[in-house]
Amino acid sequence: MKTLICASIAYDSIMVFQGRFKEHILPDQVHILNVSFLVPTLRQEFGGVAGNIAYNLALLQADPLPMGTVGDDGDEYLRRFAALGIDHSKVLRVEGTRTAQAFITTDLDDNQIVAFHPGAMSHSHRNTLPEDTPIALALVGPDGRDGMMAHARALAERQIPFVFDPGQAMPLFSGEELLWFAAQASYLAVNDYEAKLLASKTGREIEDIARGLKALIVTRGGQGSQIHTAGSVVDIPAAPAAQLVDPTGCGDAYRAGLLHGIASGMDWKTTGRLASVMGAMKIEHNGAQRHQSCRADIAQRFFDAFGYRPW
Repeated sequence: MKTLICASIAYDSIMVFQGRFKEHILPDQVHILNVSFLVPTLRQEFGGVAGNIAYNLALLQADPLPMGTVGDDGDEYLRRFAALGIDHSKVLRVEGTRTAQAFITTDLDDNQIVAFHPGAMSHSHRNTLPEDTPIALALVGPDGRDGMMAHARALAERQIPFVFDPGQAMPLFSGEELLWFAAQASYLAVNDYEAKLLASKTGREIEDIARGLKALIVTRGGQGSQIHTAGSVVDIPAAPAAQLVDPTGCGDAYRAGLLHGIASGMDWKTTGRLASVMGAMKIEHNGAQRHQSCRADIAQRFFDAFGYRPW
């Protein structure tokens, strides 16, 4: 059965600032912020939450089904899906638009400033769940606002469990709407900053929101992650990485491990550790989809990090 990923498909333009943002942004002057960062390097990569997660699930030999939108310039991405053996039958081309584009600037502390042009993503509500494809699990991630709500509603109506991953789309929704998503979902995944923002917008503590879910996952970068489930917290250590090269797409790699663990019936300890291994493998490479490992390699990385095998 397939894992459906309802989220963005995008091209990433990645730039590295050879300094630290905090040294150039004055906290007491942000109301008149006017800064420029020299970025000597520029890379264009395949990206977007649906594309990145599908790529990582393919490494795990899972069966991902990305459901997103591309524009008139989407042929290169569709050819990539085909070359990777990823089913792209639910990728909708929206004529007269450009594929979503992310412009990402990273500093030496791995902080990021992102500008995002949604393009075809704004039409994601025109894409509907497949009627004839068995789906075991899904993820609703950053996408067009209307599409995220429509896809969450359709998954809940069909009683298909899904992970709600608001990510960069969180500002699009009110606190009440975010609680509505949590009520439809089985799982919710956020990073530590998003967790604080979620609590602030909803007026509810993370532990309280977690009570209505099978699990609420909070990633914390190099400090690992925490999985709130069944009234307790499972602490997940970060997997060791040989080198820290580029954080772009690490969260999506983590979520691919999370989805695979849930779909495979792994316990939370193993699911979280597999997600950490996927994130560690990604951070060792530039771009969100340049790391290459087979399923056996991933199992070995897991064993080296945690002393047992996930399968």
